[in-house]
Amino acid sequence: MPSDDDRTVYRGARPSPVRRPFRRGHIDASMMPLGPEVFAAVSEAAPVLHTSAQSFVGVTEDGVPRPDLFGLRDEGLSTAVIAGAARAWLDCLDADHRRKAVLSVEAVEWQHWINAFLTFPEHGVLLDELGADRRGLAMDLVRATVSAAGMDDIRTAMRLNARLGELCAGYEDTLKEYMYWLTIFGEPSETEPWGWQLMGHHLDLNCLIVGGQVVLTPSFLGTEFDGHELFAEHIKAGVRFMDALNGAQRDRAVAYRSIRNADLPPHLAGPINGRHVAGAGQDNLVLPYEGLSGDSLDREQRTLLRNLVRPYLRVLPDGSRLARQAEIDRHLDVTHVLWMGGWGDGEPFYYRVHSPVILIEYDNHSGVFLDNPEPQPYHVHTIVRTPNGNDYGKDLLARHYAAAHHR
Repeated sequence: MPSDDDRTVYRGARPSPVRRPFRRGHIDASMMPLGPEVFAAVSEAAPVLHTSAQSFVGVTEDGVPRPDLFGLRDEGLSTAVIAGAARAWLDCLDADHRRKAVLSVEAVEWQHWINAFLTFPEHGVLLDELGADRRGLAMDLVRATVSAAGMDDIRTAMRLNARLGELCAGYEDTLKEYMYWLTIFGEPSETEPWGWQLMGHHLDLNCLIVGGQVVLTPSFLGTEFDGHELFAEHIKAGVRFMDALNGAQRDRAVAYRSIRNADLPPHLAGPINGRHVAGAGQDNLVLPYEGLSGDSLDREQRTLLRNLVRPYLRVLPDGSRLARQAEIDRHLDVTHVLWMGGWGDGEPFYYRVHSPVILIEYDNHSGVFLDNPEPQPYHVHTIVRTPNGNDYGKDLLARHYAAAHHR
């Protein structure tokens, strides 16, 4: 946080003098100097509505999903507890909030999320507009679904959002602890598929529950400051992996030795996405494998690759985390790691871990609310997706419906 002698300074950065066009968690085109033109450019960078109007394919390496990667299984999920928590929250809402809170399990709004601020009509219930008791019941639903460590990360990101608002004045209706929308998709059930979405600045989590199984992607977790603390394990695992590589392996893994703006092509130095490729509106992304593949690693390096993935699974409850780790391990030979930047102490960097069953991105960004013009380790964005059609649990949902049809 800011130093004792100047409460408006954070690690040499100050609040940006540029007034951002944000109001109540939305991008407000009327506040932009160029109005609709700039709004359109922001929307193009995160083409949420455009992509959701297309048939869902999922992230693929060539536009065609690989079949038979996923299957229905019992992961020991406490479905009764989770469904009960969802019903308790819905039961406490008034009629208007309850109407907003629930959409169909197949509603296209599930694809409407963004890590920044809304460029599309909102859905769900804004937690900031609920009283403390109702907000508490909403968070009880999240807590019932994820692991204790995952819940700690979620609540930390929410609190850091509010602390950023304290540091950067003028965003009192946007940078708040509970400026997040919660939506239920489907009818909470112990046996039938349903899920929920928590969405807002630096925090997006999409959850599908089917039987004793849960999918928690796409997900986004980040913060503009203190990221080197919230993501300490993610950083350490990346550095240890890179330190263990030999020169030839590093040559294959590293695309750029620096992520300073001047050292990158323009498409990798943008203020919105940075180096990310799999963020909001990229549900049908075609992304060929790049970097160093797992089949070129020795035993110790493969262990470090597994350790690199592990922090991104800690949001899952124990049974689901172990099943997901085993799923990832089966594809370790074709898991690719791409790196940009250095990995010395305090250096900003980007990395991507990409296999048929998981896509991870870690990135350090330049300032949005702070005025640092270059990426800094304390501003972190992370994304996790399930490629080949199982984001939002869509592959499992199709399998469930097919199995029910043949009973």
